[in-house]
Parts: sequence; structure tokens; C-alpha cells
Amino acid sequence: MLKLKNIEKEKFDEYIKNHPTKSHFLQSVAWGELCKVKKHLTPFYLGLVNESDQLVGATLLLQKHLPLNYSYFYAPRGFVIDYNKKELVKTMTKKVVDFAKSKKAIFVKIDPDIILKSINYLNEENELGNNAEEIFQTLKKCGFKHLGFTKNFETMQPRYTFRIDLTNDLETIEERFSKTTKQRIAKSLKLETEVEIGTKDDIKEFYNLMMLTESRKDFVSYNEDYYETLYEIFNGNKNSKADLFLGKVNLDKTIESLEKSKKTINNQISIMPIDNLSKSAKNKLKELNKQKENITEDIEKYKKYKEEYGNNLTLSAHMIIKYGNKAWVLYAGNHNILSETYVNYNTYFEHIKNCKEEGIEIYDQFGTIGDLSSNNPRIGLHEFKKKFGGDYIEFLGEWDYIINKPMYFIFTKLVPIYRNIIRKKSKKEIEHEISEIK
Repeated sequence: MLKLKNIEKEKFDEYIKNHPTKSHFLQSVAWGELCKVKKHLTPFYLGLVNESDQLVGATLLLQKHLPLNYSYFYAPRGFVIDYNKKELVKTMTKKVVDFAKSKKAIFVKIDPDIILKSINYLNEENELGNNAEEIFQTLKKCGFKHLGFTKNFETMQPRYTFRIDLTNDLETIEERFSKTTKQRIAKSLKLETEVEIGTKDDIKEFYNLMMLTESRKDFVSYNEDYYETLYEIFNGNKNSKADLFLGKVNLDKTIESLEKSKKTINNQISIMPIDNLSKSAKNKLKELNKQKENITEDIEKYKKYKEEYGNNLTLSAHMIIKYGNKAWVLYAGNHNILSETYVNYNTYFEHIKNCKEEGIEIYDQFGTIGDLSSNNPRIGLHEFKKKFGGDYIEFLGEWDYIINKPMYFIFTKLVPIYRNIIRKKSKKEIEHEISEIK
């Protein structure tokens, strides 16, 4: 007889972290505590135990409180169980639903990281270690409603991502980078860019870059305090870690490197004959003079940036979450200047190497799209992540177990319509106020 009960946090985290197939930071105690502090959700750390009090499954359940004492529950990335065991999935579902009913829940949401399809860097479909279609049917039989094969970011968590297998040797990992990526990393290194692991004191700089990135993409996510709290919670828990990677350019070093290149070109020009140049020699001279002109312009540009920003300028900042045998690129912010230094590429390369050195096996770029049409505004993000040669992963999707059908309809259908009307009304009022001012 299996029983669902609250589990002491340390025991819960050890189970989740070490689960052979379903370990995920979104099921960690650190994530639960962050959601409690910053998202006003109530976390429950639940374990399914047998008669010997041994864990055979577990889940972080996040309770979202709604008006009239209603709520709904969300298990981010699904229950941590073996989904190939149908009876176990059935029992876990029943126990969780019974628990949710006792809390006046409208529904329970899950989005298990069951891989539906995996395509490698050669555009070949990978063999999967699980029967996704069978698991799909199991969840339906358990009473879950599938919310569709979404293509963008409509769900709580991304339905698509790229994952790099870090159990391969570094040479193999690099070979799978696109030609452009290799060239840009090489150029970034030539320009003396550097990548450092930051501290809590660097959160402000990271936040500023996040704000610059978000303003370009026309969205705002979290305030500075959110990132600071996340960093503190994940680094305050022995089972999890948040690393802040800072991609920097030392303008003195960059200028010095460019001066050396300019000197080399001048030397090449000086040894060329002045008269009776062949056609190929003339073309060569023309090309060298063009390179010299470009480098001279770059030197002047970097000198101006140095006057404005100082010598050490952080252009890229990435927050990496490490948990169990996996790492996720959770947040990334980039400056809107000096993109030609390709610091972003070098920063990615450095935390890939760092994760491998620390024994991480799976490196997850945490989110991309399934709609690959050229007019998709996120196609650029997709193509950038694809260049690092990871497997293109599609997950099974999001599921709701509906407990209270009338309230579910109101909450999922009518409330969004109402909110949309209010947003449009507010927007019109603001536009009217602006026109009145004009």
C-alpha cells in the first residue's frame, strides 16, 4: 500500500537530485523556496512511500491561491517517478489529486520532461529510451487532459529546448558547433575578451544587462531583488548551485591586440614593391589597405568606448543553474554595443567547459520554439542556440487534471477574456490621455 505524505526537505532533495531519469531543478527544494518567497506560491514537498517507508516517487507541488479560497496546483516538470510503470503513475496521480481536493483545488497541472522527439545536430532523429506514445496514453487514462502540442512559449515551461551531451569529450562537443560559432569564438578570443564567474555583488550588473536585453525584446520579467534572491537560495542549498558568468572586454588589451594587427599589416605593405605590381599583387595591396582602414576605425571606436564606460566592460552575463547531473542556462543578458566582439559566444563556450569540468552530464539551453517559420520573432534566438550543436528536444507537453469543471471553465476561459478586455481598455485610456496632452 503506497502512501503520499510530506517529506522532510533534505530527504526530498536527495531523492530528486539523484533520480536517474527525472531529476530537475524545477522540482528542487531551492525552486520551491524561491516560488514561496518571490511568487507567493505555497510549496509542498510530497513523497510516495511504500510500507517500508521507502520513497518510490516524489513531487514538488506549488499551490496558487485564488479568490473564494480556491486554488490550483502545479508540479513543474511533472512528478519525479518512472513513467513507464503504469500502475505507479496511476497511484501517484490519484494520491496527488486527493491531496489537491482537500485543498479546494480546481485542477492539477503537470508538464513532465518526457521527450517526445529528439533531433541531433545532423538533423537525424535520435533513438529514445522511453515510449512517449505509451506514456501519453497512460496519462490520458489517468484522467489528465492534454493541452495541445504548442509551438512557442504558451505553456508554463518551454516545450522545446536544446540539450548538449557533456559526457562526450570536449573535442567532440566543439566539432558540433557551427562553423560560424567556431569563427566567432576564435575572434572573441583574439580580441582578448575574458569570462569570469561572478559573485552576489555582480547581480546588479547582471540585472542591468537583463534590462537592456528585455527592452530590445519588448518584455519585462523580474526585478533585481528576484535575481538576488534566486542566487542566494540556490547557493544556500548544498544540493543546488547558481553560477553567474560575466563576459567582459578589457579595452586596453583589445586596443593593444588591434595595434599589433595593424603593425603586422604595415609590415606586409612595406615589403611589397612599389612599381610594376601584378594584378594579384595590386589586389593584395588593396585588401591590406582596407584591413588597415577597418582596424584603425575599430581602434578609434574602442578608445571612445573606453572614455565612456571605462576599461573593463561587461557585455554578457549568464546565470546557470546546476542541479544533480544537469545544468540549465536560465537567464542571459547582453549589452547592445560591441556585438562584433562576440563575447556572448565566448561566454557560452566557457560555461559549457565549466559544466563539463564539474561533472555535469546534460547541458540544457532552457527553451526554444517549435514554430520555425522565418517570420517568428524568436527565430533568431532559436538559430543562435542551434549553432552550439545540441540535440533539438520536444517534450510531451502540458496536462491538466480537472477537479472542478465549472470553476476550471471560469478560470481558464472567462477570466483570461476579462483580463484581456481590461488590458485593452487601460491601453485605450492611456492612449487617450496621451492624445489629450498632445
